[in-house]
Amino acid sequence: MRFDVDARLLHGGDYNPDQWLDYPAVLQEDLKLMQKAHINTVTLGVFAWSALEPADGQFEFGWLDKVFEDVNARGGNVILATPSGARPQWLSEKYPEVNRVDDQLRRHTHGFRHDHCYTSPVYRQYVARIDRELAKRYGHNPALAMWHVSNEFSGECFCDLCQNAWRDWLRQKYGSLKAVNDAWLMSFWGGTYSAWEQIKTPNALGSTKVHGMALDWKRFVTDRTIDFYDAEVKVLRAANPAVPVTTNFMAEGPGHDFIPLEGIDYAKFAQHVDLVSWDAYPQWNNNFEPLAETALKTAFVHDTFYGLKNQPFLVMEATPSRVNSPVAKAKRPGVHALSSFQQIAHGSEGSLYFQFRQARANSEKFHSAVVGHDGDANNRVFREVAAYGARLAALDGVKGSKRVAQVAIVYDWQSLWAQKREAAFGRDRKAYFQTLEDHYAYFWQHDIPVAMVPSDHDFSGYDLVIAPMLYVMTKDLAKRLSDYVQGGGTLVSSYFTGIVDPTDTVILGGWPRVLQRLFGIHPLEFDSLYEGEHNAVAYGEQSYETTQFAQVLEATGARVLGTYQRDFYQGSPAVTGNAFGAGQAYYIAPRTGRDLLAALYQRVAAALGFSPTLVAAANPVVSVQARGSYYFVMNMSATVQTMTTTVATTDAEDGSAVAAGALTLAPYAVRVLRQ
Repeated sequence: MRFDVDARLLHGGDYNPDQWLDYPAVLQEDLKLMQKAHINTVTLGVFAWSALEPADGQFEFGWLDKVFEDVNARGGNVILATPSGARPQWLSEKYPEVNRVDDQLRRHTHGFRHDHCYTSPVYRQYVARIDRELAKRYGHNPALAMWHVSNEFSGECFCDLCQNAWRDWLRQKYGSLKAVNDAWLMSFWGGTYSAWEQIKTPNALGSTKVHGMALDWKRFVTDRTIDFYDAEVKVLRAANPAVPVTTNFMAEGPGHDFIPLEGIDYAKFAQHVDLVSWDAYPQWNNNFEPLAETALKTAFVHDTFYGLKNQPFLVMEATPSRVNSPVAKAKRPGVHALSSFQQIAHGSEGSLYFQFRQARANSEKFHSAVVGHDGDANNRVFREVAAYGARLAALDGVKGSKRVAQVAIVYDWQSLWAQKREAAFGRDRKAYFQTLEDHYAYFWQHDIPVAMVPSDHDFSGYDLVIAPMLYVMTKDLAKRLSDYVQGGGTLVSSYFTGIVDPTDTVILGGWPRVLQRLFGIHPLEFDSLYEGEHNAVAYGEQSYETTQFAQVLEATGARVLGTYQRDFYQGSPAVTGNAFGAGQAYYIAPRTGRDLLAALYQRVAAALGFSPTLVAAANPVVSVQARGSYYFVMNMSATVQTMTTTVATTDAEDGSAVAAGALTLAPYAVRVLRQ
């Protein structure tokens, strides 16, 4: 399997020769430019269905054969995509059922990519046919490193076919109509179902206020997406089961927030891919935050995707400079290598771009590429890509090495969906992933590795588990958290934890007893603040401002570490710590800034003996990340920074000895050291 036996870190990305078939001189020049840029991998065929099958049953593979021949001649890798993300015009016209129906119940015509119905038997039949042809022709080609199924799965369909699949999914899950009515409390507003046919998709013209339905719909959409993916994988594996298969996950951005895509449960989807891959498009060099903050948010997403399988991932797409966005700001000199090395430091098996040659027309024509519209190898962006590629080639020993963390942050797409659907307290104010980033910040700034862990994974290997806002609580999850602390672990949780069960029904009778015993507290009520309103918490010798949410509680055994300073609950506990079994459980009742979180985590880190990686003292704008025996020291700022290393190392790129002591980093510079 080429991906396993090739020890090189991958460097390259999306290549679309099908868009340049009338420009043979350009295709010839591409091969020379790939060599200059140290490109060893190309991703082919992502949106090439119409070029591969221009008419029903008429296949044209000559152009793709030529690319495979050229890549093989250079000893390179091909990641071959199935083209199901963009069906051909003739298919949409011949079979309208393949076109998606939106939540207004309008059938779309042929248009944007990913506008197809995942359920349509006709679409699945045609997808299987083109996949079978590709697998038969290229499944054993020596250049084939990996299959890339479709592209950036997202969205939902509300057609009759999906509606029937939705009812079947509910029948399988609940078994009876009464169970559905009970789970969704359909007696509320008199909505009780008396026949399965009455259950419709939760579209804009029907039921949108039933929270249990909305949560189940999100689960259904995830399952439909995975089922479609699995159907493609089955065809590919039949040709050659040794070739790994992936699809590219996404993060939402660019913009002030940069978080994993919210619409699909990637923790569940990740169980079906051989290697997690994702498309990294943060907005570097923006004007709304320091570059180190952009780096922190990006690191958080990298670690989230690493944690899906607790193994290295692959950045399938990134940009050498501009992102296709309203501002489209160019990366400053040096930031391309900095952002790319950050990918490797956090576990990527390479750096791939969208795309190799910049498109000459349409919606992404100004998105940056390795080769710009000028086709010039002296272009600054090209030169920086080539320089990074040369540096990457010296680091092949990194490939396959893992990251080790003592800190875990637990997250859960079910809790995300349920909190965001609940209108009380403000859907967008919940900011679930953004809040997890706030908890992550202290550890990133202090060079303490963090594992992002889905809620159904094992917690036992971590000294500290941080699990705020676990809104959806199961008995099993509550017990596992309790057992973790009982056995000696340290746990931190917060407001919006343990509120509803998996049907999005409020847990009656007060907060679950297992959580009350675990944290040594009894929650009394919940308060929400208007924008601009604040309370304050006295913690240690300082006062910290709170925003948006405040839970009122009493300590029934926990130590009170911080108290509210205002309002009717002035003097009541705001931050608590509880000895439970051999461990400790901390609870944060209000939403605070990173300042109070930093104060708490400084206390916890000291108690657990955590210290920065490699350096004597952490610098909040210099990220030091360990991967295997390698240390990546990255200056996330435009000014010179000096660090003090605690051990002698070797420069991993040139082999020179690096003594312990002062290590000076130029603006945006990266040093890769090896112990």
